[in-house]
Amino acid sequence: MNRTRALGLLLALCSLASLFATATPAGAVDTPTQSSYLADRLRENPVYVSDQLPREVPLSTAPDFARLAKKTGVPTYVLVLPMLSSSDGRQLLGAVHDRLGRDGLYVLIEGTDVAQATAWGVRVPAEAATTVALYELPYDAGPLRSFACFVEVIAQGAPKATARAETARARFRDGGEPAEMYIGPSDRKNQSFLTGSLLTGVPLLIVLTAGYVRRRRRRSGARRRVPRWVVPGAAVLSAAAIALTAPVVFDQTTSSAAPPPTPADLSARVERVAAGLKQDPVYADPESPRVLDTRQRDRLHERIRDFRRSDGGGPVYVLLVPQTPESESAGDAELFVAAVHAKLRQDGVYVVADPDDGTIDVVNHGLRLDSGRLSFGLPDSLTFGDSKADEADDHLLGERLDALMTHLDRTPRTARPQSAYTPPAAPSAAHENDLPPLFATDFWPGLFVGAFAALLLSGAVAGLTWGAGSLLRWRSPAPEPTDRLSHTAPTEPSASYLRRTARAELTALTAEFRSRDEHGPAWDHLDAAMLLLDGDLDRARQAGTDPATLVAVIVLARAGRAALSGGTTDRCCGVNPLHGPAVGRHHVRVSAEGAARRLLPVCGACRTTAIAHPSGIPDRLLRLPAPASGDGSLPYYDATDGPLTAVPHGIARLVDKVRETAGVH
Repeated sequence: MNRTRALGLLLALCSLASLFATATPAGAVDTPTQSSYLADRLRENPVYVSDQLPREVPLSTAPDFARLAKKTGVPTYVLVLPMLSSSDGRQLLGAVHDRLGRDGLYVLIEGTDVAQATAWGVRVPAEAATTVALYELPYDAGPLRSFACFVEVIAQGAPKATARAETARARFRDGGEPAEMYIGPSDRKNQSFLTGSLLTGVPLLIVLTAGYVRRRRRRSGARRRVPRWVVPGAAVLSAAAIALTAPVVFDQTTSSAAPPPTPADLSARVERVAAGLKQDPVYADPESPRVLDTRQRDRLHERIRDFRRSDGGGPVYVLLVPQTPESESAGDAELFVAAVHAKLRQDGVYVVADPDDGTIDVVNHGLRLDSGRLSFGLPDSLTFGDSKADEADDHLLGERLDALMTHLDRTPRTARPQSAYTPPAAPSAAHENDLPPLFATDFWPGLFVGAFAALLLSGAVAGLTWGAGSLLRWRSPAPEPTDRLSHTAPTEPSASYLRRTARAELTALTAEFRSRDEHGPAWDHLDAAMLLLDGDLDRARQAGTDPATLVAVIVLARAGRAALSGGTTDRCCGVNPLHGPAVGRHHVRVSAEGAARRLLPVCGACRTTAIAHPSGIPDRLLRLPAPASGDGSLPYYDATDGPLTAVPHGIARLVDKVRETAGVH
């Protein structure tokens, strides 16, 4: 009997020990698995958007995903989660489906892309739709646009979806990657710089080019005038057109597809974590895979209780929550802790252990601990782990958190409570993706560069025009306008000038003569000029041709062209035959020494000189090299005994003299 009682008592004690061994420690809350938590959320609503992505996919976009999901035509369950390197999308969707127990199309959107889609109990081209969304859209299209493309392909049916997927895959394989949809701040600066450059460069180039053209026309003798308001008006209109067109062409206002989050979107995760810490000082993010098993959680709770009771110790809060750039704190663990601390209103040591990358950050708020040693003096093996931690799925966080508690126990106590420094605020989520205005940043330097570029370009254009014109004049010289000859014709022309001018004048006369069926004075002038060159036009360019002969050719060619146009053909200026037609006769001084005078036909400029300044005529006489030695120069009618001496007596006499010299009647 005593043995029976003893055996019963032993069994009761064992049962009681087993009960205590399996009981949840005080303050601990059993955390659901990732798949069961997500299945419960889908049971409440077929579209679940994580609160950890407010900068990229705010919670407020959930209705938009739900509206698109209805277009698939089958029950559709959508999970929008952070991109976690430790999760397998297909395996996660399978586990969620098993927990939920409902057939349909399950879609996982990680970050900004449709990462995985699997169908249970329904026939839809899920794989083809995923492929199209991946290859047809640029990487910055955003999750909503990506899901919209996915839904569109699902609605097309299997045959069309498969063909579209093959086409998209082949195009991408051949280098047909879609262009980006959004630009960044650096691209906006380039647009601003280009706008500023055009805004000053184009109008200034119009003004400078118009001035250059005006000078060229004036030199060429053109008389057609353009109203003065045309050039400034064109410059002002071009500036206005650029200023109005640039915002239409560069119409981007944001650098991302992400809509601005609401204040509720930005505070949702902090509120969730703070509420969880009120129940349990160890908060494991239910959206992430578990990284602590039951034994490790129990051990961590025990260490936290011991530290709280220790001298100078206090509460320890462990946050097993991933830190992503798309979160409200932009991935800054200290900012996240500051927000949770402000919400929880409890001092203590806050430990952020990222279940995705395994990093650990420690922040002291209000305990008598050396905050600097906690924030900056942790060994790398605790903060970042080692190679074994990198290879492990759980990053060995259980062991490292246990070692961290040992480090906390050994941290020196201070006389007064300390707190970590206040970190700078995260970038404003409301305007994080806004591009700077077009007329800002590099727009102002662009104004100066545009003006400088216009000066350089106009100078280059002028130089190239002059060079090209010189080359064309050398290859195919054109005659100068008659009304400018008295101002441009040289008094002592070079041989090259005479050859070039003779060739140009005679070529022009020949072309005009061939275009008309006339045989009058023009024919006589052309015939006489060709006689001087022995019938060979190319002799005008030969170096050995006599200068007096070239002058005679020029005079005859110009007279022939004048005859064809109905102008004066009987006399040319006797002071300088290169001056062109004469307007009358006048007694002029032909020598600077003495008062020798001669009655000569004169052009308008020479007549003015003869009346106003008679002693200036000798300096205007055409001079050719002396026939004897070639040194110095003589008036043309004394430097030769050829046909040119007949010029003062008229063009007809010159023609007769040429024919007499050539023996032609």
